[in-house]
Amino acid sequence: MRNYETTFIVDPTLSGDEIKATAQAYVDNLQNEGCEIVFVDEMGLRTLAYDINNRNNGVYYCVEYTAPNGAFLKNFELGMRRDERILRFLTVALDKYGVQYNADKRAGKIGKAKRHKQEKPAKTEPAAHGISRKKADSPHLSGVPSGDAESFKEEE
Repeated sequence: MRNYETTFIVDPTLSGDEIKATAQAYVDNLQNEGCEIVFVDEMGLRTLAYDINNRNNGVYYCVEYTAPNGAFLKNFELGMRRDERILRFLTVALDKYGVQYNADKRAGKIGKAKRHKQEKPAKTEPAAHGISRKKADSPHLSGVPSGDAESFKEEE
């Protein structure tokens, strides 16, 4: 069995039902060819990098499937080329790393995951010359620090 992934862009000027029917027609076509559908991802309406047929956005679909061989791909892609509802498509043969990546992505291990913010530890001032300050002292004009004698401690 070989693993494939086909991503295609449907014309956004169609109604919502027509867009879903177009995607479902290609999924059904794959099943009729003997393919096993692993996952269908409707990525939704996205802006295109450049205009295609005077459209600046499209509805993206990604279908991951397994097939016994790649003989059906020629007719499958010919059908997509001739369909005016499809703006662009791309079929990729997946290796074992691509299959594992897609499985991890569906499981939530890869992608946009919410990260918990870790609390940062309080900053401590490094001790200068073996003396650490307990209180923040500001120097006065006389050059004698304000505070009592207990504010300074020799570090051991």
